Amino acid sequence: MPLRSIPVIGLVALLALAGCGTGSTTPAPSGSGSTSLTVGLGYIPSVQFAPFYLAQQKGYYRDAGLTVTFQNKIDPDLVTLVGQGTLDVGLADGTSVIPAVSQGIPIRYVATVYRQFPSIVFAKQTSGIAKAADLKGRKIGIPGRYGSSWIMLQALLGSANLKPEDVTITEYPDFGQGAAVQQGAVDAATGFVNNEPVQLEVSGVKTSVLRVDDVVPLPGPGLIAGTKTLETKRAAIAAFVAATLRAMREIASDPEAGLKATTAAVPDLSGSPDLQAGVLNATVSAWKGDGDAASFGAIDQGAWTKSIEYMTKLGLVPNPVKVDALVDASLLPRS
Repeated sequence: MPLRSIPVIGLVALLALAGCGTGSTTPAPSGSGSTSLTVGLGYIPSVQFAPFYLAQQKGYYRDAGLTVTFQNKIDPDLVTLVGQGTLDVGLADGTSVIPAVSQGIPIRYVATVYRQFPSIVFAKQTSGIAKAADLKGRKIGIPGRYGSSWIMLQALLGSANLKPEDVTITEYPDFGQGAAVQQGAVDAATGFVNNEPVQLEVSGVKTSVLRVDDVVPLPGPGLIAGTKTLETKRAAIAAFVAATLRAMREIASDPEAGLKATTAAVPDLSGSPDLQAGVLNATVSAWKGDGDAASFGAIDQGAWTKSIEYMTKLGLVPNPVKVDALVDASLLPRS
């Protein structure tokens, strides 16, 4: 069956599309004395946002004294709007946070959602691509030269002493690179561990996946908040983080709960149960990484330091920046 692109958590959305998010919202019931939070998720409502849907539907946010409204935006918009205070919280990629803060955008990364960096290079198993060196001279599909996928690709190529000039890059701004791999238009493509490979597997195509984790521990997507918002709504954001992590742990233990919450929030997804289950299972694995559900949310500051050094080496950090200016782990629940 033809592959349908499902952009994952907005991480690779085209910078030129800034301002073109769907703008859809999912408001929570108002509660007396509650604190209102507007939360930005990725570009398209998805099973990957199951913890937010579950926490909303089960009243975890309400019980924490919160009235939460979700908005779907692309990643560059989320970083900017959170920095401006237009959004209170956002789900954004760590590799977007580093250059943003280095340029003075006042945001902090307050909880890890994806411990395993989800951006990957994938190919058909029949392609013969099994390691980074195998990409030399190959045609690679990408949405564009920006964002976490572009950073990941440069890091992956660099691990094999290759540069972007050593491959042929074809851009798919409509996120059609997955279909291009399936149809043989490109040899490999950038994507997300819980997106294109899952779709290909469901369609009967075996894939090989190249990860950047062994090269450098790039920080995956997590929750961000603006520094001014942290001053005025700190307790509310800490409560939001705790409620969301609670829902993540519940879904890790019982994925079916996440699927039900997602189809209740996004009924259109109920027509592809096998695909949604596959995406959610891959998502939970990326949440865990090399850890477990008990440590959801934890921020590895040592890994952030290595990421800053590596991204600086690639010329992707405009100005010097330290970890203390990027992350704030003090909002995480105490064990």
